[in-house]
Amino acid sequence: MARGQRTAGNGTDGGSVPERLLGAATRLFAERGFESTSVQEIVVAAGVTKGAMYHYFGSKDDLLYEVYARVLRMQTEHLQQIAGREEPVAERVRAAAADVIVTSVANLDDTVIFFRSMHQLGETKQKTVRAERRRYHELFRDLVQQGQSEGVFRDDVPADLVVDYFFGSVHHLGTWYRKDGPLSGEDVARHFSEMLLTSLRPRS
Repeated sequence: MARGQRTAGNGTDGGSVPERLLGAATRLFAERGFESTSVQEIVVAAGVTKGAMYHYFGSKDDLLYEVYARVLRMQTEHLQQIAGREEPVAERVRAAAADVIVTSVANLDDTVIFFRSMHQLGETKQKTVRAERRRYHELFRDLVQQGQSEGVFRDDVPADLVVDYFFGSVHHLGTWYRKDGPLSGEDVARHFSEMLLTSLRPRS
């Protein structure tokens, strides 16, 4: 899968049954909201039967969970690949910061829908998502800490605080970014990653 590629279609554009269901669910949740969308509406939009849906997803909650979890899995795979590269840590942090922006913008509807409706998931699924997101943040934090230990990054700011600050900005993309606006996802990624690297440079 290419970096930034969307992880599903828009319902009935072909693809596997799970992809069609997730595409239809994403569109309907965005248009009507999670609570106002019925399972029947999702399966009709996806062009499948309820039996087919329940073969892959046990409930509407499972669909909502997977809308976001598939994006997070993709981002985690990308981060692991970037972290394992044989290049200076500053370049790996730059690449990781840019990647999460590009992939978030490419899948913005999925992310916005999930954060808007996450509180409606069962407690177990909420805990699972938080644990998976924490794992991603810890991988990113480890890169920052490596840069601090090597003297590449300033060490007077805790790495956890750096991560919280950066991802606070990432999670707010859905409140202001517009695909028909003047900036592409790559533009935002370049600016955000440069601002992060600039803030991490040791003070002279």
